[in-house]
Amino acid sequence: MIVGHIDNINQIVQDYRPQKMVIALAERRGNLPLKDIMHSKLRGVEVYDAAAYYEHVSGCLLIEEMHPSSFIFNPRFRMTPFMRSYKRLFDVAMSMIGLSLTAPFFPFIALAIIIDSRGPIFYKQLRVGENEQEFFVYKFRTMTADAEKDSGAVWAQKNDPRVTRVGQFMRKTRIDEIPQLFNVFRGDMSFIGPRPERMTFVERLTETIPFYSTRHFVKPGVTGWAQVCYPYGASDEDALEKLRYDLYYIKNYSIALDLKIILDTIRVVTSGFGGR
Repeated sequence: MIVGHIDNINQIVQDYRPQKMVIALAERRGNLPLKDIMHSKLRGVEVYDAAAYYEHVSGCLLIEEMHPSSFIFNPRFRMTPFMRSYKRLFDVAMSMIGLSLTAPFFPFIALAIIIDSRGPIFYKQLRVGENEQEFFVYKFRTMTADAEKDSGAVWAQKNDPRVTRVGQFMRKTRIDEIPQLFNVFRGDMSFIGPRPERMTFVERLTETIPFYSTRHFVKPGVTGWAQVCYPYGASDEDALEKLRYDLYYIKNYSIALDLKIILDTIRVVTSGFGGR
């Protein structure tokens, strides 16, 4: 519903008493009645630009509206030595607790994998970590042996025929991710961070998606903001959507956000959200 013209902001504010005002213009220079907008703000109206409001209501960033200055001049896009130290202590503690609690179940998981299909119990694969350094990530094997022998590197699809019966259950419940706690303990990964991807995907996505390499500013995580907010990504379009959440996490990193992600991870694991 159109309630008036931009030049009549004062009258519109008086008539409708809005609580928020969102400025969404492709070109602002010379088009904004700055004096009227400032008066509206002084009267108690919250004023947002489109990108800030999108972040506020969705919990992710509007990458299309971002520029290098969005990172350079924003005080939030920085990880202080204290933050890194806290995060490492948290990672070591969580990985030790997680491994000690789950280790007794490893023999049963291994037996189920062996009975279900031929091949190794564990699966390792090169992934891209902090500063785009590659490392081997470890998981319980959920696919048939040599699953990518003919296809090469591809994302897992819904009802992927390469996934074994036991593998389907482990992917839904995220049991296959447990060995990554060893990566966290070693320092290759963090407990919370962006999902680590393969170099083949990273090189392509860096060329097509703005600021994609920024997600490698921090260590990848076993879980993360994107993992709990968006289902499993299996395309370049999904990678863009997940990047919105990854950059939101990097920008707004805090202990409170980490705790929220842990609680949401429990919800995701118990519901099977996004597993493939």
